[in-house]
Order: sequence, then structure tokens, then C-alpha cells
Amino acid sequence: MGNKGRSSEVREKAWGGRFVGNTDALMEHFNASIRFDKRMLEVDIAGNIAYTKALEKAGVIDASERVLIVDGLFKVQTEFSLPDVNLPDSLEDIHMAVEHRLTEIVGSIGGKIHSGRSRNDQVNLDERLYLRGYVSSLKNRINDLQRVLVSSAEKHIEVILPGYTHLQQAQPILFAHYTLSLFWMLDRDYDRLGDMLKRADVMPLGSGALAGSTFPIDREFLCNELGFSRVTNNSIDAVSDRDYLIETLSALSILMMHLSRFCEDLITWSSSEFSFVELSDEFSTGSSMMPQKKNPDSLELIRGKTGRVYGNLAYSKDMQEDKEPIFDALDTVDICLQVFTGVWSTMTLRTENMESTIDSTALATDLADELVNNGLPFREAHHVVGRLVRETLDQGQDLTELTLEQLLKFSDKFSAETLKILDIRSSLSQRNISGGTGPEAVRGQLALARSKFSD
Repeated sequence: MGNKGRSSEVREKAWGGRFVGNTDALMEHFNASIRFDKRMLEVDIAGNIAYTKALEKAGVIDASERVLIVDGLFKVQTEFSLPDVNLPDSLEDIHMAVEHRLTEIVGSIGGKIHSGRSRNDQVNLDERLYLRGYVSSLKNRINDLQRVLVSSAEKHIEVILPGYTHLQQAQPILFAHYTLSLFWMLDRDYDRLGDMLKRADVMPLGSGALAGSTFPIDREFLCNELGFSRVTNNSIDAVSDRDYLIETLSALSILMMHLSRFCEDLITWSSSEFSFVELSDEFSTGSSMMPQKKNPDSLELIRGKTGRVYGNLAYSKDMQEDKEPIFDALDTVDICLQVFTGVWSTMTLRTENMESTIDSTALATDLADELVNNGLPFREAHHVVGRLVRETLDQGQDLTELTLEQLLKFSDKFSAETLKILDIRSSLSQRNISGGTGPEAVRGQLALARSKFSD
């Protein structure tokens, strides 16, 4: 691509006319973003081509110039896509690099491409176009994980495990119900990203640096060419708007929080103390010292990278330090979704351990509900069953071992029917309310989840 080395002449800078001194090498490196924004090459070329057509419509260039420039842009894209291409800091960013190389290929006519345009509206455009493609692929990743979760729930529809709060057994639940809870979290994540794309779906070109272009640029033409639904209404707002990046980072942070919660469960459940699940060798690592170890590093890394995405949400240096955080967050979430999907689809469930571990005290709420059904206010029922549980534990008994005579010592509202509810599956059958963990309710959930992919 001609001279690939660093430029030493200030006049070679696109903005260098005002300056008589050279940029310090340290400042040049500090200011350059081309090391990471070169990934926007494809969308930058697309924006340039559309803008070239708009310049022809506005009478700034003629048809022959438009053909020459567009042909040159395709050549730049081909060259810059090569794996060994050298894009030094002196080029500053991908936008200036493309224009610089275009001018080398087609001559000074290449400089016309920036007529009426600033890097302000150009960068804003590229980011919107780039997000549109990347976020759409992330939404597909979410769908891939959701399909795995639905398949897992269907396969293990009869499996029961203890539900936990504060890492203490709370109530028995179906594993499918637990699995689908992540499905619905991801469903909201999917929608949040879609909502962000709606607000990012605005075409900023024509805004210039902040005051708008003096050239009669057909913005509606550009809008259609680039596939946007509408144009921006205010040039100042257009070039200063980074809401769509903040929204994306926020949505990605919430998504990572969801994954992190389930990673923590699976890490705990994969321990020998629980042994509810076993991760496949494909997503585990070993110890350099202890030969018996099988570590859930895949899940621990996702947990660790959650904080990384959170940190990216707090970017600074207005409008300048925006690309690195968003690129990093997108890449991080992308690989985390893939890894988590792989973990879930390949892990083995120790279903017998799940059910056998359920403590009889997990049925205490069912006893309280039975007293309520027999006329006792819930607060009184809660107190009665609390005393019953304490005494039962002191005597080394399980709730399921209690006789009617023992129950009646605590309340005359208990009956022979009470003994029938001291059973895990009976407990589940009482929770077929919509959204509950009862078998019928969970099957209804599954049908609804499955319908999300009916297309």
C-alpha cells in the first residue's frame, strides 16, 4: 500500500494545516485507535461508498469520479483485509487510514470523499453499523443457548432437586423449572439488545462536526442505502450520541450477571460435596500438582469476565474512549455465551444425587400451607411449623417420619390428610399454578419456550 512506515510530516495529517510542529511519537500512539478500530473496516467502506453516491447526487463529484472512488474503496478493503497489512499509529484510525490509502490509489480526488463530512458523524455511523451486525450475531448466540436449555429441560422433565436460597435448602423444584428460569432471563437479554438496536437504527451522516453540512446531501437517500429506518433530527445530538453504546454495555452486563449466577450454581454442584453435575473433560481443566483434580475453570472464567464487562460500562473520555470498551465487551460476551452453551450441553446430571439430597425440612412450607387451608392464619401457621421443625431436628427425626399423633401435639388443625403431603412429588403437584414448579406448569412453560423457535 505504498509507504507503510510512520509519517514524519505534519502536512500529511488530514488535520495538519493548522500545525507547524510534529506530533510527539508518544502522543501519536496515545491518540491512535487504529490498533483496535480496524475491525470496522467493512462498515467504514460501506459508509464511504454510500456517501460517495450521495456526493454525486449533490453535485460535488461527477459519475466518473464516483466510479473511480468506489473502485478505489474496494481495493482498499481488499488490501486492508490481508492478515499482514501494516496500519501504523500515524494513520490514527481506520477512517483516516482508508482515506489516506484511497488518495494514494486514485489521487487527490480521493480527498473529495470527506466533503461535508466529519469524523464525528463518520465514527457515529460506523459504530451503529458495526453494532447492528455484531449484536445480531450475539442474539443468535443467545438463541443457541436457549435451545440447549429447552432440550435439557425436556430431557430431564422428571428430575427433582432441592431449591436453594442463601445456599440453604428451601423447597423441592423440578430441574426443568430451574433450567427454564435461565431461559426467561436470556429472553429478556435478547429483547434488551433488540430494543437497543431500535434506538441505534438512526442515520447520522450529514451532521458534519456538529452543525450539519453545507452541501445538499440527500440524507433520506443515505438512510435507504445503509438500511436505516430514519435519520437523526439534530446534528449536535447526532454526533454526541453514544447512548446506544451505553445501552449495549448495560444489556451485556445484565446478560453476564445472569450467566454468572448459574455458573456459581454449577461450580458448587460439581463439587464432591454436592455431586449434582459433572462437567465434561472438554470444558474442565486439571491441576499441575494434584492428579485427581477436575476443575470447572470454564465457569470460573465466565464469572471472572463478568467483572470485566461491568468495568467496560464505566468508560470515560467523552466520545473518544468508546470503541475499546464496546469491542472488548462484545467479544467477551460472545465467547462466554459459546463456552456456557458448551458446558451445559455436555455436562452430566447426577439425578439420583439431586433427589436423594433433598432434606425433609424442605416440606415445611407445605405443612404451613396445610394449616392455612384448615383455617389458621399464615403467621400462626408459620410459628407452629417452625416449632415443629425445631423439635423434630432436636429428636433426630425427618418430617416425613412424623405420625399424626405427633403432628396433633402442635396443632389440632393437622389431620390424616396432612401425612399425604409429606412427600416430595406431592409437594410439586401442589404447585401447578402458572409459572410454578409443578409438573403441569413446567410442561406449559416448556411449550411456551419451544414456541419461541417455531419459526
